[in-house]
Amino acid sequence: MTADAIDRPREQWGTRAGFLFAAIGSAVGLGNIWRFPKEAYDNGGGAFMVPYLIALLSAGIPLLIFEYAVGHRHRASAPRSMRRLGKPATFVGWWQVGICFFIATYYAVILAWSVRYIGFSTSKAWGSDPATFFQKDFLHTADAPSLLGAFVPGVLWPLVAVWVVTLAVLALGVKRGIEKANKVFIPLLVLLFSILVVRALFLPGAGDGLNALFSPDWSAITDGKVWQAAYGQIFFSLSVGFGIMVTYSSYLKRKADLTGSALVAGFANSAFEILAGIGVFATLGFMAMQAHVPIGEVVEGGTGLAFIAFPQVISELSGGSALFGVLFFGSLLIAGLTSLISIVEVIVAAIQDRTGLGRIPSVFAVGGATAAVSIAFYPTENGLYILDTVDHFINSYGIVLAALVAILVAAVVLRRLPVLQRHVDAISSFRVGKAWQVLLGVVAPVMLIWMSIDSLITEFSENYSGYSTDFLLAAGWGVAGLALLFGIGMSLLPDRAADDFTPDDIAPDKEVSA
Repeated sequence: MTADAIDRPREQWGTRAGFLFAAIGSAVGLGNIWRFPKEAYDNGGGAFMVPYLIALLSAGIPLLIFEYAVGHRHRASAPRSMRRLGKPATFVGWWQVGICFFIATYYAVILAWSVRYIGFSTSKAWGSDPATFFQKDFLHTADAPSLLGAFVPGVLWPLVAVWVVTLAVLALGVKRGIEKANKVFIPLLVLLFSILVVRALFLPGAGDGLNALFSPDWSAITDGKVWQAAYGQIFFSLSVGFGIMVTYSSYLKRKADLTGSALVAGFANSAFEILAGIGVFATLGFMAMQAHVPIGEVVEGGTGLAFIAFPQVISELSGGSALFGVLFFGSLLIAGLTSLISIVEVIVAAIQDRTGLGRIPSVFAVGGATAAVSIAFYPTENGLYILDTVDHFINSYGIVLAALVAILVAAVVLRRLPVLQRHVDAISSFRVGKAWQVLLGVVAPVMLIWMSIDSLITEFSENYSGYSTDFLLAAGWGVAGLALLFGIGMSLLPDRAADDFTPDDIAPDKEVSA
């Protein structure tokens, strides 16, 4: 690495609003639209909001502040920031890079599906059987999974387009690319989804759907699974554990309101989730009324909700169905695109810091390699099988464990929480105090450990999704293991730029560098 590479000024956000739009854009993704409504419905309806809010305040926002503090104080990508926190934490940063790589490869293909479904909405191309259309006519899903299969052109070309847009935004840089894109995409997303929600509220049966979602089952409050679901939703929806917020906060100016930004991003994300819940369940209420079945029989999440249930609703609408479809799939596309940009930025920033390459070479080398893997495996007849498996294992045994290990290393091994607390308190609008250390060092780890153990018990009691295919199980565990091994391997390499760094170089005052 050259001296010029080490001394190169770090890019910065143009404004605090630019950072907030980007942070919100990263947090607001596909899970807000298709995961939260079902989680709320399955876990007490309106009563779910109590543990959900407690999870946000006791773990979600403290974790956001932790990642903001690590990135802002150490002014580097996730791996280098973690190394500057303490060498034992280095592997966590690179582990997060590996996790982001695998997530980016499959996340992009869901956006490609959304692109096609925007067009399908105008003609209701799925006909009377959206499920068969999605799996067979559109994806050409193979009868049995294998590693490779024939390419599906209808998925391939929009996937290439998604990657072109993503890499173009990243190549323009933090201020001219990511910030400007999010300043356009986030207001547009809110506008499109708000129109969708208003339209959904006027559908016949919408009231029944909202009653099903928000009617509280207070007995659920005493169920530990409900609390686990609430914390799980918060962890998955706030983009913590990916290294994204560490990376994004490293581009902030030296004086930055970290606690205020965490509150704004956290509550904005939750507000959008509730808005999504209203829109989705108003629509499902209409669907249940049309089918003359209880709401519970039409409730589902994930790809089933987006690409099977919603097309069924669009087919049954008497007027404005094309607009309804365009609004919904357009919202999916924009929400997913802002998240994909943030995920790939973690990889780009890490390699850029490590090699000293400029922004454009890093984007097209690293981002291009990620895109190439995505294009090689997912727009094929086996793409759905691979996506489903990788998504499950990398989320369950990647993100959650990486977040847990990061906290334990920082709090127990390195004992750096007091230093990070002083940094946050010195520059933020309000002081977090020692309460933050307790929430981060006790509450968050306990919940993450509980989630991990429960997930493992479920995993070993029955194969994920009933899969009995050894190939898929091996692939799932293999991907989760590769991300961890990548982190460990990269952490063993020397990094002079990280080792020569002292917080005094960037500390806003003596209290922070103490």
